[in-house]
Amino acid sequence: MKLTTFNGSRLGIVENQEIVDITDSVGIPAGAGGPLLALIEAGTTVEELTAMDFSNAPRIPLAEAQIGAPLPRPHKVVGAPVNYVDHQIEMSEQKTIGDYGVFLKAPSSVTGQGGSIDLPYLDKRTDQEGELGVVIGKRARRVSVEGALDYVFGYMPVLDITVRSTEDRSTRKSFRTFTPTGPYVVTADEAGDPDDLELKCWVGGELRQQVNTRELIFSIAEVIAYASHVMDLEPGDIIASGTPAGVGPLTDGDEVVVEIEKLGRLSLTVSTANAIRYEDRPGQHSTTDAAH
Repeated sequence: MKLTTFNGSRLGIVENQEIVDITDSVGIPAGAGGPLLALIEAGTTVEELTAMDFSNAPRIPLAEAQIGAPLPRPHKVVGAPVNYVDHQIEMSEQKTIGDYGVFLKAPSSVTGQGGSIDLPYLDKRTDQEGELGVVIGKRARRVSVEGALDYVFGYMPVLDITVRSTEDRSTRKSFRTFTPTGPYVVTADEAGDPDDLELKCWVGGELRQQVNTRELIFSIAEVIAYASHVMDLEPGDIIASGTPAGVGPLTDGDEVVVEIEKLGRLSLTVSTANAIRYEDRPGQHSTTDAAH
């Protein structure tokens, strides 16, 4: 089942190039986190959704819908750094997720299909990182690797956009629009084995990243288990599971596309419309100012 948030705060199932609008059928009011988060938080299971009769629900052509981020304001976004060997080599890293642990991205960095990736700085390299996104379906606290996938609601393509500056990961990856997601959440039963999915990422038409998730250093289950030992994972939380080699700089006007087998194709356009010089960012002081 492919679930999407569209036309503002409507919830739909994508079927045969149509969206079945199930918003009124499920009858769960959407809060600031969007209708899919409300559905997951209510404890609605995929089995319950499958059993519901949506035959009288409105249908609209997929091409006519405005697709948004499936979960526009999750409680948190958890990132897994250095989780592919080829990316470890590319970044000249000696450490992996096992050494660094996980990091957090601001929920306000989430954006969706067809939007823009707004670069904050004109003179600092900013890279794309295509990743498999995991959507948590129920609270996970200190879960085992063996049972970790039981806590997954579904999966989706994610981009982890990163400024290459000196600040910590959470700062460099938390700018507005720096976590593109979607266009759908594909439920775990339909996605199949998360450790055997092909991922591709293009920038400006150039294929930069191509990998199978079987090459992850920490499997999806291991990432979930590890993160759940650090913090409680809440329904609707997003985990970005790590990026392979091929990250590179973005420039104004680039189209960035990430496509994952069975999960769909997410595309956005890069913009520098509101970018500033790095030295002009708030909080910077001259030597004279600092002396006073």
